[in-house]
Amino acid sequence: MKRAPVIAGLGLTELGKVYGRTAPEFAAQAVRLAAADAGLDLHEVDGLLTNTGITADVGLGLQRDLGLRHLRLLSEVQAYGSSAGAMVQYAAMAVMSGMADVVACVFADAPLKDRTSGGAAYAAAGRHPTGWQGLTAASGIYSANTMYALAARRHMRAYGTTSEQLGHIAVAQRAWAAKNPLAQMRDPITVEDHQSSRWIAEPFHLLDCCLVSNGGVAVLVTSADRAAGLAQPAVHIRGWGQAHPGYVMGKDSEFGLVSGATLSGPTALKMAGITIADIDVAELYDCYTYTALISLEDYGFCAKGEGGPFVASGVLGPEGSLAVNTGGGQLSSYYMWGMTPLSEAVIQARGQGGDRQAARNDMILVSGNGGILDHHSTLVLSPHAR
Repeated sequence: MKRAPVIAGLGLTELGKVYGRTAPEFAAQAVRLAAADAGLDLHEVDGLLTNTGITADVGLGLQRDLGLRHLRLLSEVQAYGSSAGAMVQYAAMAVMSGMADVVACVFADAPLKDRTSGGAAYAAAGRHPTGWQGLTAASGIYSANTMYALAARRHMRAYGTTSEQLGHIAVAQRAWAAKNPLAQMRDPITVEDHQSSRWIAEPFHLLDCCLVSNGGVAVLVTSADRAAGLAQPAVHIRGWGQAHPGYVMGKDSEFGLVSGATLSGPTALKMAGITIADIDVAELYDCYTYTALISLEDYGFCAKGEGGPFVASGVLGPEGSLAVNTGGGQLSSYYMWGMTPLSEAVIQARGQGGDRQAARNDMILVSGNGGILDHHSTLVLSPHAR
């Protein structure tokens, strides 16, 4: 148990519309901040896992940027939005096995440019599809927005989910963001505001879609005994799981109806020795309101197909009975891929949420979603050891 893995450090750079810095610069700063947060000398880090965003320039060279000369673990991890959870899982296994003692897991990106929209930043990073993908692209279906719109529309047709119900997710998360000084968007919104926001790709309005942000986030994973004398309370990694559905656009695919949470969730919960009823806080990957909704269903917070009525019932938000995306999520706080839900989970587990601190934080579920529902990661975190 002395090798039980914990998160001992958290580093967040300035996040959002932060210009004039590269993703590698953000990444290096985030790791240094995480080490300082833990009360560790940077050179005590002997493992480094990196994940890069659409700028694709954070990789193995970060070792040199940080001056780390004697690493026992170094790798790039790429499963898109599920990568943060995956990195923590690999770091946990490295610590448990004795392969490394202190592993830094970092994500950074800098797609935003001054006087350029977030949509333009992502469009500039795209490639013209070839082969079979060119057929859908010719119909205008080629971006994350349009592919997720297809997924959401299929869910709507199958279960009667409505745009107004999705709007309740955006409203609830904005209410949480109002309590988060790090959030980019803190002004309250209503379902009417959601409905009147401009279309992005039907059925998605602007307020269904996540932010685009510059910045970096890192966590340090070490053993419980190593963390005992450090500066921050340890966040225990109680369970984890992954899923890679491998959806194809075929008639027998469950694309849009079922996510990888149905596999990675039970795996993580079983490892933690708990059920979904034991979860106090859920930090869900929410690149779109729909992604949060299908995750709630597939983790078992509500029955399959009942996500729409569930989120519209008032269960979400600071006044609701289920603490979901307590920092505002990617819709209203900041978009650091899977590091957005993970960073907020660490803050909640430490009891450092301030005005947004959940009433209970014994068990916290963290989800990551990558690609177009292609990859999924789940973590179960707790302030308590087993």
